[in-house]
Amino acid sequence: MLSVLTLNVQAASLARAQRLLAWLDARHDDVVILTETSNGPGTAHLLDQCRAAGRHVVHTRTQDGDRGCALVSRLPLSVRRDLLPEVSLPGRAVTVTLQTNPAVTVLGLYVPSSDRASAKVAKKRAFIASVLDGLRHLNDEHRAQMIVGGDYNVITRDHQPRYPAFLPFEYDFLDGLAQLGLADAHQELHGDVQAHSWMGRAGNGYRFDYLHTGAALTGKLDTCEYLHEPREQKLTDHAAVAATLRICVDEETRAYEPLAAAAPLF
Repeated sequence: MLSVLTLNVQAASLARAQRLLAWLDARHDDVVILTETSNGPGTAHLLDQCRAAGRHVVHTRTQDGDRGCALVSRLPLSVRRDLLPEVSLPGRAVTVTLQTNPAVTVLGLYVPSSDRASAKVAKKRAFIASVLDGLRHLNDEHRAQMIVGGDYNVITRDHQPRYPAFLPFEYDFLDGLAQLGLADAHQELHGDVQAHSWMGRAGNGYRFDYLHTGAALTGKLDTCEYLHEPREQKLTDHAAVAATLRICVDEETRAYEPLAAAAPLF
C-alpha cells in the first residue's frame, strides 16, 4: 500500500514544527505534501529533521519570502521539474516520480489565497492557469499515473455551506482537474459527505485541501479521510487529508528512522 498525506503547516514556528514532527512521526505516511511552508526557522527545522531521518525532501526556497510547498518521502524518488516548467510560482509546486510499481508521479500544490484585491486575484489566476496548462501538456498516460494534492484555496461548486465570494476561475480549477481525468479522491469514496478542512472565525467550514488521483489510480483508492487532529491540537489551522492506494511498494526502500530522533529545540 502507498500512503499519501497533505497538510498545511501554516508557516510553522520552531515550537510548532517540533510538535508537527511528532504528529507526523506517529503516522508513518510514505509521502507528505506540506503546504504554506516558509523560508523561516520553523520550516527549515522541520525539513532538516526529515532529511536527518533519511527522508527525501524537495523544497524550493522562494526569492521574495512567498509561502510555498514541500514534499517529504520515505520512498526513493526523482525530482521532475521538467513536467511543469512554466508554472508561474515554482516555489508553490513540487513534482516528483516515486519508485513504486507502477511508478507514480506526485504533484504538490499550494495555490495562493486571495481576497478581492486585484493583485492577489491576478497572482492566483496566473498560478492556476499555469498549473492546468502544464497538466494539459502531459500525455494521457502520464496524467493517469498522477496524484495531485495540497491546499488549493478553492471550493467545489456544490460546496455546503455556499459562499458567494469565489470567482469563476476558482471553480474552474477543480473542473479543469476533472476534465483532465484527475478525480477528487474523497468524493470518489464519500460522495455524499461534505468535508471541511479549514474553519472560519465564526465556525463556518471550507474544504480547501484535496487529493486527486489519475485514471489509472482512482480504482486503486482504498481510503481517503480528513484528519482534524492537527487543527484540534493547534498544530496548524488546517485538517490534513490522508489517502491509501493499492500500489506496490518495495519495503526495503522505505526509510524507517524516526523523525523524533531529532535534536531538541532548546
